[in-house]
Amino acid sequence: MTSNFVFEHDLAAKTIHMSREFNAPIEKVWRAFTEAELLDKWVGPKPYNAVTKIMEFTVGGIWLYAMVGPEGPKGWSRAEFTAIENGKYFTTINMFSDENGNTVDGAPRSITETKFISIDGGKTKVDIVKTFTSEATVKMFVEMGFKEGTIVGYTQLDELLATL
Repeated sequence: MTSNFVFEHDLAAKTIHMSREFNAPIEKVWRAFTEAELLDKWVGPKPYNAVTKIMEFTVGGIWLYAMVGPEGPKGWSRAEFTAIENGKYFTTINMFSDENGNTVDGAPRSITETKFISIDGGKTKVDIVKTFTSEATVKMFVEMGFKEGTIVGYTQLDELLATL
């Protein structure tokens, strides 16, 4: 069940803020955001999906994954975990990479703070702030359909949460 989706971007602050409520307890939503086998089922709008190569969910660890579609991998991304408080939040530094996790020179980076809040009725609110290094990168993400892709991914996450 979708509810209360927020997507705001602020070029001057170089941020994208997203917030969304899920009809599932925090434990299930946390797992869906932190376990590779679950992430691979909902991240990426169909016909694309994430395929995880490495998931080390510890401070200093990485999530290395590719977006894969009918034609094969579209691109690789790397998220390095810089802070984790189990069941409450995690922070990552995100960048494009090659299949071995080597960062792409000159590619944009962002810091993403993902917070999980338990709300009445066994629901969970996920609040995400992505901070970029330039206004141009924020604009690029907005124009390439990041909002629309997030909506599709969250709809797929709703379906997955209903099965956990």
